[in-house]
Amino acid sequence: MNLTDKVCVVTGAARGIGYSLAKQLLAAGAKVMLSDADEKALEEAVKSLASDRVIGIRTDVRSEVDIAALTAEAESRLGPIAVWINNAGVARHKLITEYTEADIDWMMDVNYKGTILGCKYALRSMQEQRAGHIINIISTAGLTGVPTESVYCGTKFAVRGFTQALQEEAAQFNVRVSGIYPGGVNTGFWDIAREQKSPVEKYLTPDDVANAIVSVIQMDDNCVTHEIVLRSMRDANFTLQEFEQ
Repeated sequence: MNLTDKVCVVTGAARGIGYSLAKQLLAAGAKVMLSDADEKALEEAVKSLASDRVIGIRTDVRSEVDIAALTAEAESRLGPIAVWINNAGVARHKLITEYTEADIDWMMDVNYKGTILGCKYALRSMQEQRAGHIINIISTAGLTGVPTESVYCGTKFAVRGFTQALQEEAAQFNVRVSGIYPGGVNTGFWDIAREQKSPVEKYLTPDDVANAIVSVIQMDDNCVTHEIVLRSMRDANFTLQEFEQ
């Protein structure tokens, strides 16, 4: 896809991978709608990008009302949606015996329900154009179970299955769907591991992940990449000891 003047929606875009994606999509000529639950951080992100081709709207991805508003705002202010990237995600690192019901609901609603709602509205918009690309940023935790991340892994395995089914549904509308599986990324998401002196070199950078995603989007329209697994060259399997308090 040639990204010049294409409208791209990115959730969880105020920092980390989402912010890197916004920068690189803008550099490729796209118009970008940023969304995030943190309104202050979102405003700062939009300001720092300093472009008339970027706007932001506070969005709670758990809310269908918010996702519908995000879609309508993107279409009315920027144009038809060509790319939708579900990047918003949350985690808590605990033994399963320590999770509260609120912890479980929070991760399930943001990571799984939020992705489903984003895809629902993205596909509704794209099927009318018979073109588009949906990107679900999942995690290698959707491929392999990790100690102290049991609930998080469960949400990501669920998103993986959902994404695989959606790939088949969306194909009839000529819409591509890709699942991206990054290993550890050097963002605030992994602060606990860094506090335990896990070497920074084992993590990808947000720009590493954003580069890969933009490359996938820019592939010829007759090609689709269903899954990409990204790891740092020095990535090692996380162990329980890395997350012990």
